[in-house]
Amino acid sequence: MNTSTHARKPQPASTMTGIVERNIQALLARREQDERRLGWQERFADVITRFSGSMKFVYLHLLIYGLWIAINLGWVPFIPRFDPTFVVLAMEASVEAIFLSTFILITQNRMSAEAAKRADLDLQVSLLAEHEITRLIAMVQEIGERMGLESSRNPELEELAQDVAPEKVLETMEKHEAASKNSS
Repeated sequence: MNTSTHARKPQPASTMTGIVERNIQALLARREQDERRLGWQERFADVITRFSGSMKFVYLHLLIYGLWIAINLGWVPFIPRFDPTFVVLAMEASVEAIFLSTFILITQNRMSAEAAKRADLDLQVSLLAEHEITRLIAMVQEIGERMGLESSRNPELEELAQDVAPEKVLETMEKHEAASKNSS
């Protein structure tokens, strides 16, 4: 068969691609919904934070502060000095820093709350996956027993087939952390 004359049949998209695509669309829709719920103050803080974190902001400040300094050092002869001691420049920079840090903190607080929601979702998905895997192990063990397979009673599998209590995992982690801090 000559492959140059026969076109390959397009492969159907795998179901995984469809699932991934659906999940991406759901996440994007959720993000858009969350953005629409923001108040004007949060949107304003986000705009200021985005702009202050850009190179345009740096260039603008280089221009403004550079001109301010050049004028007040007397390097621009046709413009009179208006802040020869640079006290006004220092005050303006301090006030700007106060407001910029406040806008950045507002945005960071919102982003931190979003990260906490995502962490909770991740935890819920992980717990669900752990539960499903535990059930699958138990089912595979039962199938192995019915088929008479000797390896179906592996002690490690027995342990994995038991449900894990998340609170016990957290307690154990805390105990180990406390012990490592005490030994340091």
